[in-house]
Amino acid sequence: MKKREYRQMFLGQYHSSIDSKSRLTIPARFHQELANGAYVSQGFDRNLIVLPTRTFEEIYQRVVSMNIADPLARLLLRMILGTASELELDTKGNFLVPKKLREFAGLIDEAVLVGQGDYLELWAPELWSQQEIHLQNVENNAQQFAALDLARH
Repeated sequence: MKKREYRQMFLGQYHSSIDSKSRLTIPARFHQELANGAYVSQGFDRNLIVLPTRTFEEIYQRVVSMNIADPLARLLLRMILGTASELELDTKGNFLVPKKLREFAGLIDEAVLVGQGDYLELWAPELWSQQEIHLQNVENNAQQFAALDLARH
């Protein structure tokens, strides 16, 4: 049996400040995973996604292999690659969030970091609060997620 490579996962929620120089502090538990670099890009919602270099490269390979004659593929390329910016974690665990991306996500002086396994989402606190309302709607969750294959194999 092949031994599975251990990969730290981004889990949980963290509130982090954005200083006057537009630097966001990353929780210490994620420093090692981001030490080899990362990328930030526009997310699929009004949020940002932070991808470690390894994850970004995997997504990059998939999107650049798409048929550029397809308008939807071109739109995805523009969204992911056209808004992407390389990040470098400084010695204090901060990175600079580009102004255009901060504006898109409504990030002013605070962000909510939400772990998504292989990547992090960055949310403005008020927009994350709206997401939490949806997540906590237990009456609808089973019905909403029934179409997804969550079966254990």
